[in-house]
Amino acid sequence: MKSIISLLLSSMIVMGAGTKKSVRGYVAHFENVLGTSMELKTFAPSENDASLANAAAITEIDRLNRILSGYDSSSEFSRWFRTTGRPVSISPELFEVLGLFDQWRISTHGALDASAEAITRLWKLSASQHRVPTEEEIREATAEVKRTHWILDPTTRTATHLDNSPLMLNSFAKSYIIKHASAAAMAKGKADAIVVNIGGDIVVAGQHVEPVSISNPKADAENDEPIDRLLIGNKAIATSGNYRRGESIGGHWYSHIVDPRTGIPADNILSATVVAPDASTAGALATAFNVLSPRESVQLAEGIPGVDYLIITLDGKRFSSKGWTALEDPTWKIPVNNKAAYDWSSFELVVNLDINLQKENFVKRPYVAVWVEDADHAPVRTIGLWHERDRYLPELKSWYLKYRGQYETDKSFLGSVSSATRPAGKYTLKWDGKDDKGNYVKPGVYTIKIEAVREHGTYQLIRQPLDCNSTPQKIDLPANVEISSASLDYRKKDGSR
Repeated sequence: MKSIISLLLSSMIVMGAGTKKSVRGYVAHFENVLGTSMELKTFAPSENDASLANAAAITEIDRLNRILSGYDSSSEFSRWFRTTGRPVSISPELFEVLGLFDQWRISTHGALDASAEAITRLWKLSASQHRVPTEEEIREATAEVKRTHWILDPTTRTATHLDNSPLMLNSFAKSYIIKHASAAAMAKGKADAIVVNIGGDIVVAGQHVEPVSISNPKADAENDEPIDRLLIGNKAIATSGNYRRGESIGGHWYSHIVDPRTGIPADNILSATVVAPDASTAGALATAFNVLSPRESVQLAEGIPGVDYLIITLDGKRFSSKGWTALEDPTWKIPVNNKAAYDWSSFELVVNLDINLQKENFVKRPYVAVWVEDADHAPVRTIGLWHERDRYLPELKSWYLKYRGQYETDKSFLGSVSSATRPAGKYTLKWDGKDDKGNYVKPGVYTIKIEAVREHGTYQLIRQPLDCNSTPQKIDLPANVEISSASLDYRKKDGSR
């Protein structure tokens, strides 16, 4: 526990005063958490109090992952899966999650099923062979899903595993873990509130209201304008969609979310966001709403108290609950594009970054700055800035040299982002051709800089000139010890994948 607290103390940002003068906000960023990235925001009287609360959250995440993970062969779930035909006494948490899957399979009429993993594996195998599964293969996989895979006995709290069909608890296990992690942090003592965000699934607990932006599924860079922004207090929010993970076969994109009833990837829904009092409910419904038709989703949500949602279909239609508008941040407005002599509206620069991940879980993310300079080396636009405590900003030496005096605090700390889960360490940023004041710049040669640094550790800087004109181009950038891969994609905006 001491090492966890030390790690948190070295990685938290002071966010400023909270609702009480004695309470401040602290932020910590980590990679390799449940296969994605994690942000912890804790509001507490002191940095030590925040560290204790965060350590409790991290300990609970690790504990539950050792129970529920389908990727860890030593987890309780994996050990139970290797048994067949005999009752096995299992932990209350695994028993609860298996029971929840039974309930959701019934209430969603089969749209949510742990054995959908059989279909997922079929499509992954077929994609690796550059083909679509045959009708016979799909029939066999869906028939496998329809079997009964376990029997629960609540009297003895045992579970009998019945067959060898692939099972995975991903549909809402992450949300389940986040729920318990936030409860563990709040139970630790002096934290007034905590916001746990793992891969875009978020729980806000305590005396705090968090602005949460909803990612645009058609323009999913870290700094893209969201499609909406909500104010979330003492609730959970989860977003699921097909825009970040899936398989490309013959030039067609197939979602990683499959319909267990048909064996076909669910591609009629771009994104589903659900707000609910309980994180497991939010996570389960967000996944199910990608499989069900909007009409079926609306009917299901109407029978569950406290649930609000926003569903976006493939053709751009929006379906939202009656209470959705009441959750929206009244100060947020969709930005209006200004016009310029040079039409940047048809071009964009996409910056892709892969942070070099270490093998351990809960690894601190390095400080990273991504910005644009003109031909005279004057700063034009900061398009990405991720850091920890403000006093260490000077370690981003090149960026800080240009931006000191202009910088107050990273605006992204003022809210969270709910989105479909992306892999750990993989980030995408976009430049729309505007400067820091929101004005379009003229065409010409600009230098893109990517700076990465760890506190009192390694320092890396990538520089790449780019001629921003009417010619699309793609440039692969050299890797280093912090950035395992990076690329620039100056392209036309066509909405295609």
